[in-house]
Amino acid sequence: MLTLVLLEWAYYARTARGQALTESRREYVDAARGQGIGSWRIVIGHILPNCLPPLMVIGALQIARAITLEATLSFLGLGVPVTEPSLGLLIANGFQYMLSNEYWISLFPGLALLITIVAINLVGDRLRDVLNPRLQR
Repeated sequence: MLTLVLLEWAYYARTARGQALTESRREYVDAARGQGIGSWRIVIGHILPNCLPPLMVIGALQIARAITLEATLSFLGLGVPVTEPSLGLLIANGFQYMLSNEYWISLFPGLALLITIVAINLVGDRLRDVLNPRLQR
């Protein structure tokens, strides 16, 4: 899990920096500076709330990506230890039975993984639609 976090933090950092730079050039930030509001208050009160929606959407989509990556690594035997539960390990354990009558050993964990990933992606897409100010009327 630590490896996944180390691999994915740069994506959040680039997005947050780009969004913060964009928001800091907006007129309402200039207006707040003109009123004499302090830098930290501008960052906390104006820039941060406008940077959070894209980061929340990316977070939802990256959770699905991390789950998929963990399941893939566990399936290959490179993920969590065998004593820890993982959908990838469950699929790998039943892989040798796929052509017999015991296909369900891998089928149901695979379906659980598929449903989880699709559900998280749908939530991320809906979150993007709700938080996008250009789509609101």
